[in-house]
Amino acid sequence: MHRSALVRLGSLGLMLSLATAVPADARAAALPGLADQWFVTSDSVRLHYLSGGSGPTIVFVPGWTMPAEIWEPQLRYFVRSHRVIALDPRSQGASDRVSEGNFVDRRAQDVHELLRHLGAQPVVLVGWSLGVVEVLRLVERFGTADIAGLVLVDGLIWVTPNSSMEAFFDSALVHLLRDRRAFTATFVRGMYRTPQDPRYLERITHAALSTPTPTAYTVLASAYAVGRRDWRSALSRVDRPVLCVGTAFMRETADTVRARVRDSEVEIFEQAGHAVFVDEPERFNRVVERFVQRLR
Repeated sequence: MHRSALVRLGSLGLMLSLATAVPADARAAALPGLADQWFVTSDSVRLHYLSGGSGPTIVFVPGWTMPAEIWEPQLRYFVRSHRVIALDPRSQGASDRVSEGNFVDRRAQDVHELLRHLGAQPVVLVGWSLGVVEVLRLVERFGTADIAGLVLVDGLIWVTPNSSMEAFFDSALVHLLRDRRAFTATFVRGMYRTPQDPRYLERITHAALSTPTPTAYTVLASAYAVGRRDWRSALSRVDRPVLCVGTAFMRETADTVRARVRDSEVEIFEQAGHAVFVDEPERFNRVVERFVQRLR
């Protein structure tokens, strides 16, 4: 893949998601008011999540290769008035690295089992990037009994067969295997629209690379390159309010959500990159807070 194409991948902010790795023993200092907790899935995988605060519960699900701490601006903000939970999906963050279950259906089931483990009243479930597909698959398989509302953040829901987007993902996967370090570094630099500290970008790259390359490939391919590539039908199962937040590139996706989900609203961040909640955290937090408040 030409270097300019990799930059485009980052700037469009497709499904690849990266984050800062924070050692477990440093999390308390880095994110005051939050605790490290774990639960074991039905297939015996130990998953980590951050937990803090009290009140209505918001659960944050990150995307491809990311740990929970990518949601730091939201965790710091909402922990003052809500119970906040941020998951490390399997093979990411502080969760177990495993060779099995690294595909959309199982990861969606992991989130469902987390909600049951929490035992809370229905939660607001926030999914970003690949997390959007996983959240929709959860709803499709298990319904919305545990969910008060959904926030879908800059996630591509379908890839049209024989399209340029299909070719783009196929090419990206090849280059992910061929030189993952270069691929990841280029993507990270293009993911943000606002300036980021070089040390921060270095940490993000390191965190992304901590997920084994075969696993990273399998997770991404399961959503957009092999088998099912279109998750729009899951929207028909959504019977809870939805907030769809996206960059300008995701406008068609947002319009599809608005057309298919009766109680839905859309917020487009014209000047943000894929990590909209890092680029514009204050605005993002206000939009989500307003949505959560109307669910009460």
